Amino acid sequence: MGPGDVGKSSILDAIDLCLGARRNAQFTDADFNNLDVEQPISITITIGELDDSLKSMETYGNYLRGCNVEAQTIEDEPEKNCETVLTIRLTVAGDLEPVWTLVSERAAAQSQSRNLNWSDRVRLSPTRIGALTDYNLAWRRGSVLNKLSEERADTSAALVKAAREARSAFGDQADSQLGETLSIVATTAQELGIPVGDKLKAMLDVHAASFSGGTVSLHGETGIPLKSLGLGSTRLLIAGLQRKAAKEATIILVDELEHGLEPHRIIRLIGSLGAKEKSPPLQAFLTTHSPVAVRELNGDQLFVVRQSEGTHSATVLGTEDEIQGTIRSFPDAFLAKSVIICEGASEVGFLRGLDNADVAKGEPSLTALGVALVDAGGCDHIYKRANAFYRLNYRVCVFRDDDKQPDPATEKAFTDQGNSLFKWRAGRALEDELFLSLTDEAVVKLLLRAVELHGEELIEAHIDSESGGKLKLADCKSDLTTEKREILAKAARRKKNSWFKTVGWMEGVAEDIVAPDRDADEGFWGIVEPVYDWINES
Repeated sequence: MGPGDVGKSSILDAIDLCLGARRNAQFTDADFNNLDVEQPISITITIGELDDSLKSMETYGNYLRGCNVEAQTIEDEPEKNCETVLTIRLTVAGDLEPVWTLVSERAAAQSQSRNLNWSDRVRLSPTRIGALTDYNLAWRRGSVLNKLSEERADTSAALVKAAREARSAFGDQADSQLGETLSIVATTAQELGIPVGDKLKAMLDVHAASFSGGTVSLHGETGIPLKSLGLGSTRLLIAGLQRKAAKEATIILVDELEHGLEPHRIIRLIGSLGAKEKSPPLQAFLTTHSPVAVRELNGDQLFVVRQSEGTHSATVLGTEDEIQGTIRSFPDAFLAKSVIICEGASEVGFLRGLDNADVAKGEPSLTALGVALVDAGGCDHIYKRANAFYRLNYRVCVFRDDDKQPDPATEKAFTDQGNSLFKWRAGRALEDELFLSLTDEAVVKLLLRAVELHGEELIEAHIDSESGGKLKLADCKSDLTTEKREILAKAARRKKNSWFKTVGWMEGVAEDIVAPDRDADEGFWGIVEPVYDWINES
């Protein structure tokens, strides 16, 4: 997973090209890194869990290698406590001709070179499910239907008979449909002395009628081809069939697994591939932009793909509590380029509201810029979430209140790594900044919004409590002294029945009241605008 155009589909292409059962593949200069054809394309894949035929010493003895899973190393010779593996490499040089070979230093030292047997390549070949799925719904070479069993339909006799009957029937109708053309051809042949007879006929050529791969395909009970199913249903069916064929083909590639599927069917597809099983029957390589798919998987099943200065990486998320909790709560954040860790729901709503106002003016949205907002759930959890994203190479910053501070050493370690921190002025929370920084007109609008959301009685009670009975709601709609503003800020951020502490409430406040108030205190906008500078750098 990861943002668009970072190479997710290219990873599937690489697996498919290296392991696919093909004798040739088309390449162009554009496939080379920076069009540099002097630097060959090289794709190397190591395969484990080999069956007995692939571990045959007579066939592949010099090419069997050892993989130490714990150390993540591959030795050229099988060793004790190592899994026996084979390594396959596809190389494409400037002549654009692909060459598949098994990798072995021992064999190379003896000037030996070979590829897998064709039958083994067919068995190992991955099934790829993309936008075009018709291929797998007919008994074609390499299709999933041919991997389900050894059964094969003998179509030759039936097809030859059908072709002959079609040839005869068509010939009887062709004279009236193609008479003029036939006459011209006959006259020309006679003029040139070519013996074709007096009367030409247009008939079907039995040999030209192609009844090769794909002649026999799946049809429903009513006779309608299953390739007429919706895209999502077709992909789901093929994935299910691949599960049934797992003994013959254990690798499946699915590009944009959510394509054509509703959320509940995405979950069904992931489950059908064995993602929830302790010993999955398939090795599935999936790409996705779907938060639903991300939420359904564990952190050790998820890899984020990144591109930086021409180099790509795929990093496993991991199963730490802070990662797994964020996956469940904010799966969309892992699909973004940049992440803002907000102390709470108020900060999330605040930035979303300002974003809505910008979009209304024609500015690009946060989502268009690849930025996700994550609610840390309080000051004590900010850096658990922020560091989790940072370790995964996300561009990340923190946006927090300052009425309560996190551990100073933890925060310093985060900023010392070059990450950005945005916070309100000393001792202030978001509500303090709003009531102390906005213009009188905007503060009155905040009061009216609070009454609209919670009723006049509750707001009156909060003001009365925080002022020690000195102020009423009516008193706060004019002559807004600093003392009155401070009392309103305290009333607004009470732990119980706070005025704006939800994403939706603060989003509305920021969009309707804060964003238009460009005459607010310069110190306030001096904090907000750098946040947007950081966003626009993404």
